[in-house]
Amino acid sequence: MSFSVQLTTPSGYDALRYALQSQLGRKMMTSSTLVETVSINYEDFTEGFLTCGTCLYTYDAGEHTPKLLPCSHTICRICLERITVAAGLRDQTGNFRCPICRESITVPRGGVVAFPPSFLVNQLLDLMTRQRREVIPKCSSHVSQELLFCETCDCVFCSVCTNGSHGSNDSNDSSDSGMHGNNCEHTVIPFSIAIKRLSEILLYKAHQTIQKLNEAADNVLNEMRKLDQNSEHAFEDINRTFQEIINVVDRRRQELLSYAKKIREDKRNVLTEQLNIIETEKAKVETECCGLEYQVEVRNISKKISDLNQKLDSVNTLHEPRENCFIRYEHLHNTAVNDIQECVNNFGTIRTSKTFPSLCTATVSKCSANLHSIAHIIAYDYNGMRQKFGGDPVSAELKHIADGSSVSTRIVDNRDGTYEVHFTPQKHGVYSLKIAIFGRPIKDFPLELMASEHINPLCIYGCRGSDLHQFIQPVGLAIGQNDGQVYVLDTGNGRIKILLQNNCNNSPFSFVKHIEGHGLDNRAGTGIALTASSETLLVSNWRNRNITEITLEGQFVRHFGHRDFIEPTCLAVNTKGEIVVADNGAHSVFLFHPVGKLNTKIVGIPSKASNSPKGEPLGVIGAVCFDPTGNILIADSRILVFDSSGQFKREIYSEGKNRGQYYGITVDNNNNLLATRVEKTKSFIQVFDLNSGQLKFCIDSSDAKLKRPTSLVTTNDNHVIVVDLGNDCIKKYRYF
Repeated sequence: MSFSVQLTTPSGYDALRYALQSQLGRKMMTSSTLVETVSINYEDFTEGFLTCGTCLYTYDAGEHTPKLLPCSHTICRICLERITVAAGLRDQTGNFRCPICRESITVPRGGVVAFPPSFLVNQLLDLMTRQRREVIPKCSSHVSQELLFCETCDCVFCSVCTNGSHGSNDSNDSSDSGMHGNNCEHTVIPFSIAIKRLSEILLYKAHQTIQKLNEAADNVLNEMRKLDQNSEHAFEDINRTFQEIINVVDRRRQELLSYAKKIREDKRNVLTEQLNIIETEKAKVETECCGLEYQVEVRNISKKISDLNQKLDSVNTLHEPRENCFIRYEHLHNTAVNDIQECVNNFGTIRTSKTFPSLCTATVSKCSANLHSIAHIIAYDYNGMRQKFGGDPVSAELKHIADGSSVSTRIVDNRDGTYEVHFTPQKHGVYSLKIAIFGRPIKDFPLELMASEHINPLCIYGCRGSDLHQFIQPVGLAIGQNDGQVYVLDTGNGRIKILLQNNCNNSPFSFVKHIEGHGLDNRAGTGIALTASSETLLVSNWRNRNITEITLEGQFVRHFGHRDFIEPTCLAVNTKGEIVVADNGAHSVFLFHPVGKLNTKIVGIPSKASNSPKGEPLGVIGAVCFDPTGNILIADSRILVFDSSGQFKREIYSEGKNRGQYYGITVDNNNNLLATRVEKTKSFIQVFDLNSGQLKFCIDSSDAKLKRPTSLVTTNDNHVIVVDLGNDCIKKYRYF
């Protein structure tokens, strides 16, 4: 019998890794590993360390209990008692000499029992008691030769039988051995050590498995507790709601009973009143007829007879009861009973689910800061089948990993086994989205997503040229509110390109037709807008110094101008049909009546509203538009707001003055103000809150740089289409 003490290089962690590799049968190229083992014979160890040197009996917990002497030697208790008795006969002091080192030892007052136990020997005894006595596997042909184990080749061999080349017994092992022999050194250890390692690994894995099973049992028990709680809540809700129905039925029963009683009392009152009248009339007749048998005057008797004849005629009206006795309850006169039965049958339902959260998945497409994003959840059951119905309690928590700030989320149940988590990250960075169903995490938990600081175009349409899908210096843009058609003023080609929007980003626009002719001559068109009726177009021409109105088919309707026009550029139309025209030559903005008559002229900010005593004139006007309330917005290097009468109200983004220039501006239905701005080194789109004037975010178009963006319009689905003059194209972005 023997046990082994193992010294390994590298660490025990690496030894565990190597043992796992061999257990799994992996053939991996490894570096050279030195494994040193020291085998100690069990009998030799017991004889040398666990045997009393006096009586040669092995220490135990009985009469051979090990006792520690002051000289640090250990002998058993029975030997110590025998030595002290013999020493007492020779020496009256009771001292004796250690049988090993002959040092004089004084017996304590308590006698031999008072000597302390040898803790080291006791610990070794405990160790040997716990130590599993292993049989070292031997070779069947060489009984004295211990079997070896190669971790690299995952094989057992006898070094004598194989002459040290353990890979020659098996062709597969031979090929593997040869392969490894060219790339690494083999790690060879005694097979007994390998068995011990695998046993330890087995115990470790078993412990891990038991831990996992315990966790699984706890999870199942917890789910059972939740099931009981939810069932109790369901029971309470069922009883409560049906009690409400019972209360409704009982109220109706009481109403009918009360109504029946009221009818009975009304009829009874009428009949009682009639009965009282009859009794009164009866009493009158009896009173009048009393004493007539003694009456001798014939005239009086005749008069009484005449009166009774008249009363007989009036009594006929009292003969029939003025009220009838009919009162009956009916409940089958209509379909109410069937309706109630159907309603009760359809009232309430027990909702359950087969969804298995651990198999449910969530995906998020590319998202950007300040833009609305959606995480799509697909529910699966335990067998991996997609769920076809919704109703699962889904929860979601979204946090910014860097600072831990939370983002509000909204869950949408599509009722088809899919769910949506709607959220809007307020800043760029990495977010952690934790989605749970029934309070249990789904497969993708947590889901990390990156909110980019850049907002890029969804699609780009057009390039430089004169073909159907090309532009030369496009400057203006308008959109139909009803049909969503896009009208692009292609100035360089002297035409208006009409496009139809598609839902597909690969083909975002479909060409409809071109409008040429009136108002587009001399390649001088600078502004375009749809009229309030969306049936005609207005085009400004800086060379002709007028505004031309044409139909959507390109037919001329009218044109108008003003003597102060010098270089009319951009224009806009409000819901009333009023037309605002910017003129950079006159440094003014003109507001016209729908018929073309001038209403107001804006030349700048008056002195009362500016720091200059003479007022502040308008700069180079890049764009004009109306907001939903009818205010006029004028953009030069900042954005100025005037009311419909031309009075200055406020300024937006004053910090941008003299640093850049606006070339496009529009307001959507949600009071978002969007503007294209060109500065010295960059061009971008700004999104403001119209009411507060606060800048919300910018669209930088990082992957497709804007080069002098001009006009822009918004769609009903929160997209913005921008004319990129420098790149001769239009680009579509999502901004909400």
